[in-house]
Parts: sequence; structure tokens; C-alpha cells
Amino acid sequence: GSSCVCQPGYRMVSSNGGSSVICEKCPENMSGVTQDGWNCITCPKGLTSEGKCKCLNNEILVERSIDGILLNEALCIHCNGSEQSFSASDASGNRCVRCEQTFINVSKSCDCSSPNILTGGLCFSASDSLPPKGVATVRFGQLGITLTSAWFLKNLQSSASACWLYSNLTACQALGNMCVMNMNSLSSSSTDACGLFQYIYVNTARLGIVHSIAFWRHNLPWLYYGDQPGLASQVLEANHFPTIFSFKGTDKDVKLQFIAASFDAAGNFLKWQNLEGGILQLCPDTQTKLNAAYAFGTTYQQSCKISVSKILLDFANPIFYDLFLEYNGDNGQQYLWAVPVLNLNLQYSEMFVNQGSNMNNWLLTRRFFLVDTLSGKENDLGKLPRVIRIASKITISIRLVSHTQRGTIYPPLLTIAYTDVLVQNPETQSVMVSFSVNYEMNQSEAQIQTDITLGVLGGLAVLWSLLKTAGWKRRTGSSIIDLQTVLKFLLFYAGDLANVFFVITVGTGIYWLVFFKAQQFVSVLLPLPSQEEDFVTYIACAFSLKALQFLQLLVSQLAIDIFFIDWERPKGKVLKAVEGEGVIKSAAAPVSIWRTYFIANEWNEIQTVRKINPLFQVLAVLFFLEVVGFSNLALMDSSSSLTRNSESYIAPWSRILRFGVSAALWLAIAFLQITFFSVFYERFIEDKISQFVDLCCMSNISVFLLSHSCFGYYIHGRSVHGHADTNMEEMNMNLKREAENLCSQRGLLPNTDGQTFQISISRKMRLHYDRIHETLTRKRGPARLLDSSANTFEQSTRAYNTMNKFLSSFIDHVHKEMDYIVKDKLLLERILGMEFMEPIEKSIFYNDEGQSFSDVLYYGNETTLLIFDVLFFSIVDLASQSFVLAAILTYLQQEIFRFIRNTLGQKNLASKTLVDERFLI
Repeated sequence: GSSCVCQPGYRMVSSNGGSSVICEKCPENMSGVTQDGWNCITCPKGLTSEGKCKCLNNEILVERSIDGILLNEALCIHCNGSEQSFSASDASGNRCVRCEQTFINVSKSCDCSSPNILTGGLCFSASDSLPPKGVATVRFGQLGITLTSAWFLKNLQSSASACWLYSNLTACQALGNMCVMNMNSLSSSSTDACGLFQYIYVNTARLGIVHSIAFWRHNLPWLYYGDQPGLASQVLEANHFPTIFSFKGTDKDVKLQFIAASFDAAGNFLKWQNLEGGILQLCPDTQTKLNAAYAFGTTYQQSCKISVSKILLDFANPIFYDLFLEYNGDNGQQYLWAVPVLNLNLQYSEMFVNQGSNMNNWLLTRRFFLVDTLSGKENDLGKLPRVIRIASKITISIRLVSHTQRGTIYPPLLTIAYTDVLVQNPETQSVMVSFSVNYEMNQSEAQIQTDITLGVLGGLAVLWSLLKTAGWKRRTGSSIIDLQTVLKFLLFYAGDLANVFFVITVGTGIYWLVFFKAQQFVSVLLPLPSQEEDFVTYIACAFSLKALQFLQLLVSQLAIDIFFIDWERPKGKVLKAVEGEGVIKSAAAPVSIWRTYFIANEWNEIQTVRKINPLFQVLAVLFFLEVVGFSNLALMDSSSSLTRNSESYIAPWSRILRFGVSAALWLAIAFLQITFFSVFYERFIEDKISQFVDLCCMSNISVFLLSHSCFGYYIHGRSVHGHADTNMEEMNMNLKREAENLCSQRGLLPNTDGQTFQISISRKMRLHYDRIHETLTRKRGPARLLDSSANTFEQSTRAYNTMNKFLSSFIDHVHKEMDYIVKDKLLLERILGMEFMEPIEKSIFYNDEGQSFSDVLYYGNETTLLIFDVLFFSIVDLASQSFVLAAILTYLQQEIFRFIRNTLGQKNLASKTLVDERFLI
């Protein structure tokens, strides 16, 4: 459509290209137009549809004399096919050339008359022992179409006959190519291209083999490795590839030197081609990225959509490849190693159908193509094909030899899958194609070790959970195994099993990160994405179980019993009017409630204090991953560099490495934070937990906590100065006296400093506490500060005073029937986190130097919170492949749960201590 031509019967007068053409009609006596279109001429044997002269077969058209003068009448000169000449017209009909040798051999002329057989431009004698009649059909199994191929119809029988009779190299190659176009079909009853090839292969054993390869017959292409069961595993695993590969060092061999012998459809050898030119990659890309496919250790993946019109334009003629891997021998000589091909579209014979994916049942082949636009043409070979076949998925698999320390690999395997496309509208049709290079090793041993570790640690987790359940039963004061006990055991086991999964996954991730990235000579290769499924499942299990433990922890902290014991006593008396009687009486001076409110607010503030700064943790992890470049360590390549060139190929992510890098960073930064806070910040700047204990002592208020029915914590805050409701001058004097050791020590016992205790109370003590507590919590106090029910307020105040009096007298050993003893915990009790002695008659106060009352706060459960954050971050990242999104969502969930813990914890504090919630700010 870019230029004009003259219509038939018109000659060209002038032409300057494009549309500027002048034509003139030829006269009646010279109605033909010369081949170049510029002159009119008489045609003795008629005209073609284009208005030009035509001649009979075996004749050539002559329009000019030998010196170039145009003849008035064209000549059709017959080529002399008799002996001495043996000439015939060439394919274009322009000149006489020596006729094909088979004509001369059979008929001693250029004629192939009956009874001789003419096929595919070759002549065969009827007396020759020819191969069976070939079936010129091609089956496109995905579409369910079987069609007669014009290419096969023209060339199949002649190629098979020439290969059979004359061992013609080109004919044998052409026959092999037709077999490959037919997907290497194997059927003992068919005489298609592969059937004819097999017939010739079986009956030409006398020709011998090439390079001592039993499957490579002289003059025939090497198409198959054989169909013996178990042969594939021998080919792929019996011998090691005779060279070693490394990631680092001066002597490194880090490139896979693939080279391919290429042939056209007619069987002509074209050239040797290095795959680094992107020969097998159908998707366009830069040369640097295409060549990265063959860097040893770099997992390569490329996929794209290609329009059918572009495929038809770029691959008008199919090219066939025999793939080899080049290497240097000990003597410096270059050698080639044949690379086997696994064709997933292979049309098996009955003996191979439904044999499964076991390697022993594979039928390996050698030759392959990328695009076949030839066999799907039914009629004119110049028209569009009805069906085309495209290599939609090509994978080169490199497998590491087990237990190797020197980078030894098995022979590579090329796996190829074809897609059949019914050509209808090439401009709108497209095909998804992909090319990948995978590196793998036998992971069965690692899986066995993981299973053993999981089994052993899982068994220990059961025992540990049983011990926790026994301790919980002791602390609840119950000895009956009921449904609640079973549920509690399952909750304990969920948390411990989550820790087991977490340890295994973190250990696995860091193992692969260190050993894969740091190795010089290759000894390990990363698991494939399909082999990572168990690992991802372990992470999901760890997260689910840890989330269950975290929620149980949250619920238990929101249900603790807490009371602030005020040791302050009235100082003097005041005159007070008695309501309704009109008289004034003296009464004890009231004790200020503001100290209790102050301690309640401080307790409320430390409920969600952690040993790390969550915002800094998230930002630091994100900084090291995305800014410093630690995320690049998660790429499936051999480089341990933190930076990547944007113009170079970026390998896909490894989910194991992503988890390993992020978890290692998260734990390392958390460890540094905890170390900083515990060693420096809390010692020299601010320790909120210790300060709270000091504040209790200065406020003359003790804290009585019950996390279980019969177990809890006690913070002894009784002031050594007798009272705390005083002015600034007296307060400073008290602090000075304490600093100069002019007063007694703060401890519960005389001459001790122990202020924090774990308490195990008797059932009698608990029942008495519950009776008072029931009165305390029956009414919740005023709904508004100034408008309240006097009866409700008085009842709550009376209950509060009763509880305060009871607990203070209990601490002072007033109730002999509910007394307590103070002792140290045994070392084994500390390790197991349980108590061996049951408080039957007397409660037991265990000295606690570690301020373990923080177990009812976020502060004492940092490990659980940290693991939950790591797993939440990892789950989001594995799902989204985005560290940024994972960091944002992790921080959001931290804030959400912190808000829930603060809000509900504040309500529980107000409910259990009678401190009005409006004073908790």
C-alpha cells in the first residue's frame, strides 16, 4: 500500500516512486507486459493473471536477445534434459540448470515418468525399497485439531526416501525437523514424520553412531534419548558435569556457556549460536539483562505478552536448535555437553500415558524450536497458517550435586511447553511467553532435619505447656481437671508451638541467608518457590498461634484484680456538722484521696510501656531494608552486595531470604534497643517501672495485684516516714533523712529493701477478698461528678474503706487465721515459673528482686509482643512483597492494640480500685 503499479495489460511509462506512476495500455497485437513492466511484448503461450508471459514446465522465458535488445515476441525455450545436458528450468523459470541428481540416477534424464515416483521434487525408482507411505498430518492436541500440512505433503515422503536410500544429511535433518514439529510423537502404528524417522533409525544400525553416543545415528539428527524406563534418571544423574562453579574468588567460573547448533526447516545447517545473545528469550530486553540469564547462581525469570502478528512477522521460518553446554577439559581443550530436553507436550505412546511426573518415566529429547508457523499451513505455503505453535514456557534447570563442596552440578535440563494458537485475528491475538533459569538442589535432607527438629521441639513444647498448666492450676487454687484446664493447656501449647515454629523459620531463613550468600565454591542452592510452601506454612502457623497467645495475654491483663492500699492515717481531728441533727461534733481528719488518684494515673500510664520504642523499631528496620539496601540480600542471585545497578537484571525475591533478612534485622535492632534501654537509659535517665515502686513508697500506698485466683503480686509502698500527706519542706526533710540512712529501710521485713513480691494466697484469704470485692464492685459509682446517689456513694466508700482496712491489716499480720510468710523462691521454681508449695493455711510472699509484677503489663511480655510484631510484619510482606506496606501496617496494629489495652485497662482499673475513670487522664 505504499506505491502504485500498473494494471494487467498496461506498461509503465514513467515512475518516480510512490504514487507518481504513468501507465499506457499495450496494443492488441502485443498484449503482454515484460517481466520488468516497462515494455509490451507478444506472448505465444498465453498470459498470467498479472498480464505477463508464461511458459510450460521445463521451459524458460526469454524476452531479450543476449545483447539486451527486446524481442517483438517472447520465446519459451525448452531445457534439454537428455544425456550430456541433463538440464531443467530452475524454480523461478528463469534459466536452465542441471536437474536434480535423483532424476539422473533413476531415468538417465530430467523426466520422472511412470512407473517412477516423483515426490517433493525428487525422483525415485519404483523398484527401490522405499519407506512406508507417510501421513502428512500434524496434530495440535491443545486445540483438538488434526490438519494436513502443506509442508509435510510436499516434503515428508521425499525427505524420508532420500534419507533412507541415500543417507542424505539434509533430507535426514529435514525429516527430523518434521518429527519435532509433530511434538516427537511416538506411536508404533503411525507413519507420521516421527514414525518414518523411527523406521529409518531402527533399520540403519549399520551406519554406526556419532561420538560414542548410542542414541545418535550417523547422518541422522539426535532426537531421542531412548524410551527405556529409568533412562532419564541415568542421563540426568549418573554423571556429573565435568567442571565446577563458584560465586567469588579469582578463579571463578560464573558463566554458563550455552551454545546451540541451528538448522532451518529444510534441514540446512545455519550456524553455531551463543545463547547470551538472547536467542531463546522471546521477550525484548536490553542485552545486559538478557545475558544475565546465564550468570551462575542467579535465578532468572522473564515473561511478557507477544502479539501473534509480531510472531508471524519475526518467525516466518522456523529455526531448530540442538543445545550444548560448553566447557574446558583438563588439557584446555573445549568440549560440548549435550543438554537434554523435556518436552511437556510430548505425545506419548500408550506405554507412556499416565506415567506421572516421576523422573524415571520421562522421555527426553534433544531438538526443539521456538515458533512453528510452517506446519500449520494447509494449502498455499505463502498464506497465513491456520495454527501456529509457540514455546510459551522455557525453563533451564541447573541441579547441584548433593553434598558437594566444590560447586559440582548435574547436567542441565531444558524443559519446554508449547501453546497452540488458532490464527483468527493476528492483530488482536496475543500469547503469554516466559523464560526462566532455575537453580535447585535436593532439599529432602533439609526437610527431614526440619521435621525432626519440629518433632523434638514440639514434644518439648508439650511438656513445657503441661508444666505451665500445672503451675496455672496451682495459682488458681484448683486441683480438678476440667474443660477450662484443657482449654488453658491448648492456649499455652499454642504459644509454645508458635515459638517453636518461629525458632525454626528464623533459623532456616538466617541459615540460607548466610550459607548461600557467603559461599565461594557453591555447596548450597536456594529452595525453589514451590519448595518454599512448607516454610510459608510454618510462618503462617507461627503467626496464627502467636496471635492467639497475644489475644489471650491481652484478655488476661484486662481482667486482673488490683487495689491500692492507702497506709496514710488521719492527722488530728476536725469539727464536722452532723446532717439533720444541727450539732457539731469532732471527727478524725480525712485522708487525702489525691495520692491514690496520682498512683492510679501512674499505673495507667505504664500499662503499655515497652522495652523498645515501637516507632523507632519500625522506622529503623525500614531504613536498613530500603535505604541501606539490605533488601537486596533477599534476591535469588549470588551477589552479597547491598546495592544493585538499575540497568542490570534484578533477580526475583526469595521468600525464605526475605523473611530471613527482615527477621534478623528486626531482632537485631530490638536487641540493641533492649540493651540500650536496660544498660543506659533506664539506669541513667528514666526507669518507669522502678520509679513507680519508688513513687508508691513516697505516696505511702501499696499495690495489691491478683493475676490469678490465688496468685499475684504485691508492691510494698508503706512509707518509712509514717505519712506522706505533708508539705514540701517536710517531704524534702524525709528524703534527706532517708538518703543519710537516718530512718528504717523500705522493705516489708525489717532491715530489708525488698518491696516487690510474688504472692500465693490461701483460699480463705481469697474468699474473704471476694466478699468485700463483691460489695465494692456492685455499684460503679456516680455517673456524674456533682449529681450522684448518696446511698451508692456511701456504700462504695464503705466498701473501699473495708477493703483498704482488710488488706492493710492482712499485711500487718492482724488476721492470724489468714497470715502469711515471706520466703525466697527455689532456683527450680524460678526457672519453671511455678510454685511447689501450696498455700493451704498461710499465704506465701516470695521475695522478688526482678519486679515481676510487670508480667501484668506490656513491659514484662516484650518477647511475646516482639515475636508477634516480627510475624505480623513478615506475613504482610510475604503477601504483598512490600517492606514499606508491612512496616506501615505493623505500626498501625501496634497502635490499635495499644489503644485497646489502654482504654479497656483503664476501665478495669477504675472498676477494681473505685478510682473514678474521669480522674484517669
